[in-house]
Order: sequence, then structure tokens, then C-alpha cells
Amino acid sequence: MQTDDPTRGISKTFAFIAWFLIIGALFYYFQGLLDKRHNPNQQLQSLVTSQSIETVLIRNRAGHYVGNAVINGHSIEFLLDTGATSVAVSERAARRLEMPRRAPVQIRTANGIATGYLSTIDTLQLGAITLNQVPATIAPGLEGTDVLLGMSALKQLDFRQQGNELTLIQVR
Repeated sequence: MQTDDPTRGISKTFAFIAWFLIIGALFYYFQGLLDKRHNPNQQLQSLVTSQSIETVLIRNRAGHYVGNAVINGHSIEFLLDTGATSVAVSERAARRLEMPRRAPVQIRTANGIATGYLSTIDTLQLGAITLNQVPATIAPGLEGTDVLLGMSALKQLDFRQQGNELTLIQVR
């Protein structure tokens, strides 16, 4: 003789919820690992001395220097690009960062010639390094990154590379 156990349905529900929470926690954990591999510089640390401020970037697994900067008070991911003449900002990020569009300019991109807009970043922070009034270009078609940190910012700094580390140095 079989009797209906009213707790059996509740047990199945709790088992389902437990598995769902375990899978969600594992996803969250492994997504964090993947994010850290892509961007090992999510929290930039700086060494401040009386002569300079040094911020160290670690190269990611793909060989790029990716990190988080603070631009106009907003945290945003960047890709360091010494081949870019200017800091290039995607149109979406420029709206978020409240960057003004100024004169249109023709820019050369990986996809050919495009029209971008001159702009200025009021403040750019890389750890404790702060740059003001950095020339930038609002660039259409930036794929995969919102900010290419180019030479209009980097020329204001000294930098040295050793192994998988790039040290940005702001002389006081």
C-alpha cells in the first residue's frame, strides 16, 4: 500500500532550489576567474613617493595591458594602445562619461576611414596617477573595448616594461 507523503513535493522543491543555487554560485565564481584573466588590473594600486607616482599593470593572458581607470568620475575598462595617437573612446562610453563632441575629424581605424569627434577627458585616473584635460577622440566602431588608452595620455608619463609588468610613472 502506497501513501502520499506531502513532504515529498517540498523536498523536491528544496533540492531543485539547492542545485540552482550551487550552479549559480559556481557560475559566479568561474566568471570572476575569467574576468580576472581578461583584466588582471581591476583595482590599480600605486606607489607614491616624494618624486613620483608609480602604477603597475600586469599583462593579461592574451598579452595585452587591460585595466580599470576612472574617467570623469566613472570607472571604466581600458586597453592600453601605444599605437593609438589619442585616447579613443567609444560613442556609448562617451555618452556615459559625459564627454562633449567637438569638431568632426577623419580617423584611420582597423576597418578603414571613419568620422570621429574631438573631445577632452577632464580627469583620467590610473590608480593614484591623475591626468587632467587629456585630448581624446570619440571613435565609432570600437569593438570589444570602450577605451583605448593612447599616446595623448601616455606621453604625459614615463613607463618601463619588465617581464609581464608595465610600470606607469608620473614624475612630480
